[in-house]
Amino acid sequence: MTGAKKKKKSMLWGKMHTPQCEDIIQWCRRRLPILDWAPHYNLKENLLPDTVSGIMLAVQQVTQGLAFAVLSSVHPVFGLYGSLFPAIIYAIFGMGRHVATGTFALTSLISANAVERIVPQNIQNLTTPSNTSVMGLSDFEMQRIHVAVAVSFLGGVIQVAMFVLQLGSATFVVTEPVISAMTTGAATHVVTSQVKYLLGMKMPYISGPLGFFYIYAYVFENIKSVRLEALLLSLLSIVVLVLVKELNEQFKRKIKVVLPVDLVLIIAASFACYCTNMENTYGLEVVGHIPQGIPSPRAPPMNILSAVITEAFGVALVGYVASLALAQGSAKKFKYSIDDNQEFLAHGLSNIVSSFFFCIPSAAAMGRTAGLYSTGAKTQVACLISCIFVLIVIYAIGPLLYWLPMCVLASIIVVGLKGMLIQFRDLKKYWNVDKIDCGIWVSTYVFTICFAANVGLLFGVVCTIAIVIGRFPRAMTLSIKNMKEMEFKVKTEMDSETLQQVKIISINNPLVFLNAKKFYTDLMNIIQKENSCNQPLDDISKCEQNTLLNSLSNGNCNEEVSQSCPNEKCSLILDCSGFTFFDYSGVSMLVEAIVPLSLPYDLHVVSMIQVYMDCKGRSVDVLLAHCTASLIKGMTYYGNLDSEKPIFFESVSAAISHIHSNKNLSKLSDHSEV
Repeated sequence: MTGAKKKKKSMLWGKMHTPQCEDIIQWCRRRLPILDWAPHYNLKENLLPDTVSGIMLAVQQVTQGLAFAVLSSVHPVFGLYGSLFPAIIYAIFGMGRHVATGTFALTSLISANAVERIVPQNIQNLTTPSNTSVMGLSDFEMQRIHVAVAVSFLGGVIQVAMFVLQLGSATFVVTEPVISAMTTGAATHVVTSQVKYLLGMKMPYISGPLGFFYIYAYVFENIKSVRLEALLLSLLSIVVLVLVKELNEQFKRKIKVVLPVDLVLIIAASFACYCTNMENTYGLEVVGHIPQGIPSPRAPPMNILSAVITEAFGVALVGYVASLALAQGSAKKFKYSIDDNQEFLAHGLSNIVSSFFFCIPSAAAMGRTAGLYSTGAKTQVACLISCIFVLIVIYAIGPLLYWLPMCVLASIIVVGLKGMLIQFRDLKKYWNVDKIDCGIWVSTYVFTICFAANVGLLFGVVCTIAIVIGRFPRAMTLSIKNMKEMEFKVKTEMDSETLQQVKIISINNPLVFLNAKKFYTDLMNIIQKENSCNQPLDDISKCEQNTLLNSLSNGNCNEEVSQSCPNEKCSLILDCSGFTFFDYSGVSMLVEAIVPLSLPYDLHVVSMIQVYMDCKGRSVDVLLAHCTASLIKGMTYYGNLDSEKPIFFESVSAAISHIHSNKNLSKLSDHSEV
């Protein structure tokens, strides 16, 4: 008997620990998303748009690679490498189908702090090419790229560690106002760092607290050293770039392929500089020698990792947050899902693997991602195709970029940051929806330009959490009760007597970014279960009253939700007396998305207006009772509500009276009209 028990126990133990083939396949698909979409790739429908998008993306990758390498205080050729390897790694491990990973202005700016601190410009004593250096570059250039590579490697290690710790689910504390303010502030920093190239000035590297203001102070003190030729060429380049890009945007529906103005400008400026010898005649700074080919891989220097840990954390957090926002935006736009933790792994491996090939820190960029949208990219194949053209530049075209003026390259950077800089317009919507979010935006922006992007991000997160914690205790007396669901039947007259179900849901908690996603999920589960009900009419009397869900603050559903009866016209009354306060993320859930409920939602696009629109699409009448004036104003300002049908009522009884008075509406349509 004992032997049989042992044998049975060992069999169970073996079953428990032996991975099944399906489990391994699922794990591989989860961790290697390319295995999920590549086998189903439609060559006929997707290859042509992906190829066109890949060519246009390659132009951006090359120009931004050169520019952001200079921004990172390393030789421009390393920006070309940074436009190649991270894109390949992310295409394998990343879930964003329209995310273009490569060099990034914010991460380049952060890594430049480490480069300039450890290998400052004033120690440059070996400027001649060395036979022992990689690609014939000077030892000084190699010392600098080693620092940038160390930042990239350690930043990637931190991101992978966050993936192992499953910290992707904690990113909900990074709200939309914080991301918007941080990226806008960082873009302001990048523009400021390019002033010396735009004006043709020689300027020492200035960083640290209030460095933003010291740069402009230096410029005004040395205003006489501005080169008029560089200033005029910069202004001309900016005007041409802005004008052509605006025309491309305006007529993108009429023209199939947009004009690659960045590429045209680079070719024209390089040719003009070569013909007129601007480098010697006018003293314009040019890109200089671009080595051909890719160097052999080399391990990052481990002896300086401890010296760059601060910058590595900045690269890991800022790069991930900015990239995740773009990935979530593309997932929402094109209706697919992403895993926040998987994005940690994808960007971490992109930085780690690329660091062995002399790549500066990488992340997704708004301009490149927007370019994929506008050119009709379908999958990550577009990024892989762009890598082919980047390779052609590295092996064949790179040396021809010697005469490209730095002021033109700086102009391309500045215009490329337009998408981030115009986020100043977000202030208006934050002010109209929630003035505290507006205050967080302004304070985060100020901290970013006064200190750095990582400091601004940290301040924004801490400030947001502190404000929410400070606001919740004030609402505690109004949040004693749990969320309750009450059901009752109202007879309406049609061809045959049917039952109308009215659900009254009392919400006794604030609606903010902390609980917006949970609120939406639980409420939509009720609607889904009722729509999928197949209970016959004879069993209507068996419908029972049930509890909806627990308090939003603890975020658990402790009760099962009853299935409603089919053929019932369902009305939903949300008692908003418990909405003591709300924020932008909370209001946006009520209005914004008209997307299928089967898709996952990003925290900042899931809000109460989504409840309204989604219920409307499911033939559920949605009425809101006890709404404050600020909630009505926020919802009206944010979303395009149906002005012909009232949805706001002073009390629950007024909403029920409205349902009784409109009992014959079900004869006209199965759709919800609010």
